[in-house]
Amino acid sequence: MSAGMQATVGVIGLGSMGIGMATTLASKGFRTLGFDLSQERRILAAKSAVGPLETIAAAFEVSDFLVFSLPTAKDVEAVIDQHIDILEQRSGTRIIIIDTSTSEPDVSRKLARRLAELNHGFLDAPVSGGPAGAASGKLTMMIGGAEKDVALARSVIEAMSAKVLHVGASGSGNVAKLVNNLLAAAHMITTSEALKLALSSGIDPEAALRVLNAASGKSMISEVHFPTWIMSDRFDSGFSMGLMRKDVRLASELARSTGADLPIAELVSQLWSKSELKDSDDFTRMGAFKPSSK
Repeated sequence: MSAGMQATVGVIGLGSMGIGMATTLASKGFRTLGFDLSQERRILAAKSAVGPLETIAAAFEVSDFLVFSLPTAKDVEAVIDQHIDILEQRSGTRIIIIDTSTSEPDVSRKLARRLAELNHGFLDAPVSGGPAGAASGKLTMMIGGAEKDVALARSVIEAMSAKVLHVGASGSGNVAKLVNNLLAAAHMITTSEALKLALSSGIDPEAALRVLNAASGKSMISEVHFPTWIMSDRFDSGFSMGLMRKDVRLASELARSTGADLPIAELVSQLWSKSELKDSDDFTRMGAFKPSSK
């Protein structure tokens, strides 16, 4: 069916991103159902008019669209494998899976082919904007997949996003997200080093940051992340070291598999992987530049 205000959307994964997307969809008139392994997250979602589900199967059985917000490509593939029988039974009604996870291009391409054989659609649609963007419906979504499936899912996609970028065929959204996060990881390190240099040279880092953001050295990391989460010593952006490490690793693996020579990216990957910070730490801690920062 066409995406419409009566469409049923099942959200699989109600973590910091998934719960924001689910509550946004519910607030915009979609019948929204949610599943998470954590009962606490299901209860939290229910407070925002998201119908809590006890099983993933229930979402597959009744949803017109499924939004995935899962940790890894293996999780995405496993969920589809475990519920392929339901998709087979529902082959007469086209279901679109919108996978917002930062997944792997080859996995997305394989899943798209598999679902197409069953008359269903699969879009790799990773997002940028963090938990705040998910909760406000102001994400940037980069999409790989068939144009017809993007068209069918457009109202669901636009409900969650302020910017929708259809990059190309299956896997393209994943590639774009890995490229974006590789740059963000690099900017976190280079901006931190620039402010360390300013501080060691006797310049107020706040003043130095104002210069960066008024000149050619600025980035989203310097404009948003440093003033919001690093200069304030908050370090609570909601995106973990473990997730960024995973994304940087996937970008490095993609470079090797495609033969792209990226020496700076390889150094960035090493710096993130060898950091003493824990996977559970917020990724903005990688930007800490003051001796007193913890």
